[in-house]
Amino acid sequence: MKFVSGDKVFFMLVLCIVFAGLAIFSSAALGLLARESSSVSKDILLQAGLGLGLGFLALFLARAVPLAIIKRLSPYLYAAAILFTALVFVPGIGFQSGGATRWIDLGLTTVQPAEFLKIGFVLALAWWLAPRARQLADRRKGLLPFIVILLIPSAILLAQPNTSTTILLFATGAAMYYAAGAPWRDFWILTLAVVIALTVVISARPYAMERIKTFIDPSAKALTSGYQIQQSLIAIGSGGLLGRGFGQSVEKFNYLPEPSGDSIFAVFGEEAGFIGAILLIMLFLALSARGIAIAGHSHDLFGGLIALGFSFIILFQAFINIGAMLGMIPLTGMPLPFISHGGTALVAALIMCGLILNVAAHKKS
Repeated sequence: MKFVSGDKVFFMLVLCIVFAGLAIFSSAALGLLARESSSVSKDILLQAGLGLGLGFLALFLARAVPLAIIKRLSPYLYAAAILFTALVFVPGIGFQSGGATRWIDLGLTTVQPAEFLKIGFVLALAWWLAPRARQLADRRKGLLPFIVILLIPSAILLAQPNTSTTILLFATGAAMYYAAGAPWRDFWILTLAVVIALTVVISARPYAMERIKTFIDPSAKALTSGYQIQQSLIAIGSGGLLGRGFGQSVEKFNYLPEPSGDSIFAVFGEEAGFIGAILLIMLFLALSARGIAIAGHSHDLFGGLIALGFSFIILFQAFINIGAMLGMIPLTGMPLPFISHGGTALVAALIMCGLILNVAAHKKS
């Protein structure tokens, strides 16, 4: 167990959520049997083989590489992630689906580079913030460069478009920025900037405005833009306290859009009920809380910011997905970490966990 010697509790939590996620995904994927164009066995094989297989290999590699080397490579990894993400716009390489250009087609499967951009962003921001913690009060050395670092990936993501990941990076970056010691006076400047940016994006994109209207009154267009949230609430509500039972979801067959993707929490809520949904949420909270605790015991600020950033990404992404399925926030298309369909997202999440374990192995003595 050399690779997980940093924090065995964190690693056990990762194992619990990954294998629970595989079971949840396998059950949800059965709903695709009603879709003629889908291959359930292929989907499960890709999720388990490519997602888990490559994911755990990447986790062990991320844990094994010395943290000092990761620190030196951080800006280069960030630059590589930026270029990789920009490849989606190259004709013949990028793959478009549902009006978004977010994937690279590899033939057997597709890759979503934005998942790796999350990793590169956190590494680069931690690398930049760590030696400047005492200079952040000076806006020329703190706030302005920080905004520039945020704008570079945001411009690429918004062009895809991928608004939800942009918001995720903004929130994660802000958490890391203040954890590094930034003054709270900058909070209002960043908040105003985010409000203005979101207003512009929503005004410029009709689909975004439609999602806001659907969030406010999901019953107004129950058969069109409000259909997914209506079916999600029906699924979760019909689960009751203990659920219908594993594999017994009705909504996943021809009712819920993307039962193994965006809507997977609704399928799980129907099958596991209120108790099962609470346990899954608690598992996400426990994993993130342990990661934040690891951040607090890191031997240096760079490692602490890495563990904090990745823990925040996992928790906030789970909140976005679950909150959307419960009608608490507008629909975003954000997948549920470790569980939703998508080998790239699973590999990226396991890399994040490997890097958190790496930080745990270098905690204060």
